[in-house]
Amino acid sequence: MEQAEKQIGAIEWRDLTVQDAESLKGFYESVVGWKSGAVSMGDYQDYTMDLPETGETVAGVCHARGCNLGLPPQWLMYVRVRNVHDSIAASEKLGGKLLYGPKGMGDDEFCVVQDPAGAVIGLISEVNKA
Repeated sequence: MEQAEKQIGAIEWRDLTVQDAESLKGFYESVVGWKSGAVSMGDYQDYTMDLPETGETVAGVCHARGCNLGLPPQWLMYVRVRNVHDSIAASEKLGGKLLYGPKGMGDDEFCVVQDPAGAVIGLISEVNKA
């Protein structure tokens, strides 16, 4: 995503992290109609979930390994924030808690927080940006 397209509050990504992404991707191909594409993670593959007509990637199904180790096994959306660290502090002040991260991922860093009701959301921002 180009820098100009990154908007605070925008949902940038959706993915599912599970123990066995390879076997689960077929479930979503059959149930939803997505097509999958392999993404090399070194010694294993994660998967993109792509629209069947255009091939546009709309989500991912990932193994609970590497940078995804420890993420909850559920669909998770990632929202762009100004600064992950500031958002973590605000979450904790308001009764939420940090479940995972922050972790670096290219020029970005992300985390997963839980709100006071127990729901989780991923947050993403550029590294070292206010």
